[in-house]
Amino acid sequence: EVCSSPAGTMLLEVLLVLGTLLIYFLFSKKNEETLPFKDGWWGRGQKPVTKEDSSVRPFKVETAEEELSDLFRRLDQARFTEPLESSCFHYGMNSVHLRKVVSYWKNQFNWKKQVEVLNKYPQFKTKIQGIDIHFVHVKPPRLPEGQAAKPLLMVHGWPGSFYEFYKIIPLLTDPASHGLGDEHIFEVICPSIPGYGFSEAPHKKDFDSVSAASVFYELMLRLGFNEFYIQGGDWGCLICTNLAQIAPSHVKGLHLNTVFISKLGLSHLLSVLLGWYFPGLFGFQDEDVRRMFPFLRKWPYKILSESGYAHIQATKPDTAGCGLNDSPVGLAAYILEKFSSWTDMEFQNLEDGGLERKFSLDDLLTNIMIYWVSGCIVSSMRFYKENLQKGIGTQKHEKLTVQVPTGIAAFPNEILHIPQAWAKKKYTNIVSFHFMPRGGHFAAFEEPELLAKDILQFVDKVEKEQLWKKK
Repeated sequence: EVCSSPAGTMLLEVLLVLGTLLIYFLFSKKNEETLPFKDGWWGRGQKPVTKEDSSVRPFKVETAEEELSDLFRRLDQARFTEPLESSCFHYGMNSVHLRKVVSYWKNQFNWKKQVEVLNKYPQFKTKIQGIDIHFVHVKPPRLPEGQAAKPLLMVHGWPGSFYEFYKIIPLLTDPASHGLGDEHIFEVICPSIPGYGFSEAPHKKDFDSVSAASVFYELMLRLGFNEFYIQGGDWGCLICTNLAQIAPSHVKGLHLNTVFISKLGLSHLLSVLLGWYFPGLFGFQDEDVRRMFPFLRKWPYKILSESGYAHIQATKPDTAGCGLNDSPVGLAAYILEKFSSWTDMEFQNLEDGGLERKFSLDDLLTNIMIYWVSGCIVSSMRFYKENLQKGIGTQKHEKLTVQVPTGIAAFPNEILHIPQAWAKKKYTNIVSFHFMPRGGHFAAFEEPELLAKDILQFVDKVEKEQLWKKK
């Protein structure tokens, strides 16, 4: 018998090995395409043996009088440094304008009224992986007969908060009342990233974007959503990208207003060197060329001039955060500077940083107050260290593509422009890519109607062509 001979046994072993390798190569690629769900424990101490309380509890923003009197005492005792003459916002937040902001904060800003604004949408907390997760959950006020609301998860970034979405929420939950039709109506879920706003900060190291994506995936399932859309900018872009990699069969579509590319290859280098002269060769459109070139000024210079905060936060967040957590004026200066330059880099040439050209002081101070009353600035800064300390391009999620239908809204004043030709190497199923006519980094906060329209047309495309079934 062949099988009983040594040669036969060896042949059988070789065939088994080859068969195993064949099966591995046939199926491993598919398995590699998804990112493992990160089941962590971020609470204090040891993970308890008892089952976690999965109840969803109503939440309201509340502030005690003692907190407000402490705030005003600190504002009264602020020390200001005289700015350089004619320096505008080129050295950061100009303290002449900062004095005006602080004066408004003390004498005109009504936090109690803004708390009512914050509480106009239903808010909740639920414990996931050991920490309390805060989220806003808004259902449509009305639905046409036979129509279901589409769940949409929207994730903010730094130094923003869930409040960034307050002006876009009604455009998505009640589009007909805002002239946007009633074909697609959403119920919107806006969580606070753990360590931001009213979500509990992780008590353990290594809570990164994949951890946040896993927590939010669990949140959506807990709320009863098996299929849903997701949208994000800044950290929200990375968290939503990771969620699309973890649960591609549950994410119907991914909409982004920021794109991060961490894997750059030879084709990117060639397109940087030659793209200005031969744009068509690299898939660049005229608008890509306008936004990307001259490359040294539009990319390396911008990165160097705008990324100092990220280097600090990715290395020593707890040291840098001490002063910000102790001084409301310091906190305001640190955050407002970002709302100036990231909305439009040209605003650095203005004495007031152009802050009130796109936002009201009430809106800007409400966002700052969310950081102040929750004491979350240090934990929000730590997110940079958790995501960047292992180096750029080293994480598994950075090496994987995204296959779910993707829509990208490219705002002209975003710090770095990523052309579709680059984005499609990461997001292999881009069904909508639009150069937005105006707006910067805080898109939902600054241009809610533009962003809402882009989300609606993207979802319309995905639904009409049933694109999520083809991914």
